[in-house]
Amino acid sequence: MAEKLSDRALEIGANVERFVRNVVIPYEKDPRRDHHGAPLDELVYEMRDKARAAGVLTPHILADGSHLTQLETAYVLQKSGLSPLGPLAVNTMAPDEGNMYLIGHVGSPEMKKRFLKPLVEGRARSAFFMTEPAEENGAGSDPSMMKTTCKLDGNHWVINGRKAFITGAEGASVGIVMAKADEGACMFLVDLPDPAIRIEHVPNTIDSSMPGGHATVIIDNLRVPADQMLGVAGEGFKYAQIRLSPARLSHCMRWHGCCERAHEIASDYANRREAFGKPLIDHEGVGFMLAENLIDLKQAQLMIDWCASVLDTGSLGTVESSMTKVAVSEALMRIADRCVQVMGGTGVTDATIVEQIFREVRAFRIYDGPTEVHKWSLAKKIRRDWKAAQS
Repeated sequence: MAEKLSDRALEIGANVERFVRNVVIPYEKDPRRDHHGAPLDELVYEMRDKARAAGVLTPHILADGSHLTQLETAYVLQKSGLSPLGPLAVNTMAPDEGNMYLIGHVGSPEMKKRFLKPLVEGRARSAFFMTEPAEENGAGSDPSMMKTTCKLDGNHWVINGRKAFITGAEGASVGIVMAKADEGACMFLVDLPDPAIRIEHVPNTIDSSMPGGHATVIIDNLRVPADQMLGVAGEGFKYAQIRLSPARLSHCMRWHGCCERAHEIASDYANRREAFGKPLIDHEGVGFMLAENLIDLKQAQLMIDWCASVLDTGSLGTVESSMTKVAVSEALMRIADRCVQVMGGTGVTDATIVEQIFREVRAFRIYDGPTEVHKWSLAKKIRRDWKAAQS
């Protein structure tokens, strides 16, 4: 891959990797965590101050406001992912990274100054309010089921509804809220906190890398000025699609970096630990698992690079990102599972970061579209293509 990359991407990636390995990884044992182990904002902003001083904050967005290409971004975000804390420290973490991308592509100059600038500077966090409670049959993987409504009242829109699994809502300063009007789906930028947006609860989840967790939120008569609508009424799903393909790909990039780190730790363990008269690595059962990791890591990287190259042509890459999300999330799950297995009892403790990476990657198979939803979408494409070929 390296020979395809620009010198700037190689340099940025090297700087990010050095920062994550030397500065961020020591923070992995920092006790500043919330009730389910997610980093507190105090810890996040302390790391960001160090990233800013090191010149690696928000590395995928350049000083003039332009972005690295998706292929360049893939390289840099993989390096940021060498620790679960890395993307938070250098400001490449979800949902902020995807929200910055969306506002940068759709927002007006005023919106960019007010909402995007503090995110790019790493001085604020954001949340994307789309998914809704399953018990109310609200929108999840099927956004057309959205129950949250918005109605125009003078020069304001009034929003009502309930949202679920809203990553980072607690502590966020910027919100992107999706709701349904008579014209169709709409998208709004809002300042947070707002008394009309109340966090009902933050559940304990298997993952613990994202500040604020994944909240259930009540939106009660939220009044949003009309000029804070992103784009125009009825085109919210189109704007969401602009965000979703790059965002699900950037998840692949970050977690690939994490699994590369897990593989490093498991390989070190297998070379040092002896059993039955020789190092674990010399037992085929162990050595073959690590060999399979190398294969999965390379295949996942190639899928990421291929999809990034498609997005760099200007395509939405809906099909390609679904294929990549399935292939990479499943491959990374196999890698993380093998790392735990190789390390035995140590692998299921918090003695190393491997146990957390396993939990994070398991959740990745669900968020940004479960594997089965993406496969179903791909199967529908096969059906459409077959029908078209018959005519």
